[in-house]
Amino acid sequence: MLAEAFAHKLLAQQENRPVRLSGAEGTSAGERRQILTGIAVGLLACWLILLAALALARPKGNLLTEAVRLLPDLLRLVSRLARDRALPCRTRALLWLLAGYLALPIDLVPDFIPVLGYADDAIATALVLRTVSRQAEPETLTCHWPGTDDGLNVVRRLAGLPATTPHK
Repeated sequence: MLAEAFAHKLLAQQENRPVRLSGAEGTSAGERRQILTGIAVGLLACWLILLAALALARPKGNLLTEAVRLLPDLLRLVSRLARDRALPCRTRALLWLLAGYLALPIDLVPDFIPVLGYADDAIATALVLRTVSRQAEPETLTCHWPGTDDGLNVVRRLAGLPATTPHK
């Protein structure tokens, strides 16, 4: 491709005619519109794949409702876990990325989309907690949990762990 463009330019110079650029300067309005349409369609396809992944990964039954109710405690849990130096750096980086996503004022899933609109933060938190629970000690969630024992049992179920006995 590069050799072809070089040869075209060389021939044009030998014949003393203007060289047509193949970059952004040489594209017509129709070509730019086609490129922008392709980018928009690609972004829409990625967003739809994200919606499908969230729908498949959402907690089943009333667990999602309970997770949404516990979101303030979950936010404190995420920040405490992210500052825990006993966790691997990769896990802490994932937790910081989750905290950044949760802090965004704009949701990737608008609230008017049924089920997923209001629950995308809880679903993302549940997915990250599942990953953290696989990479950390089982007691890690219990040590950092700021809420009630019932809330801890919900978090443990979200993370794919069995419920615990009450902690002090």
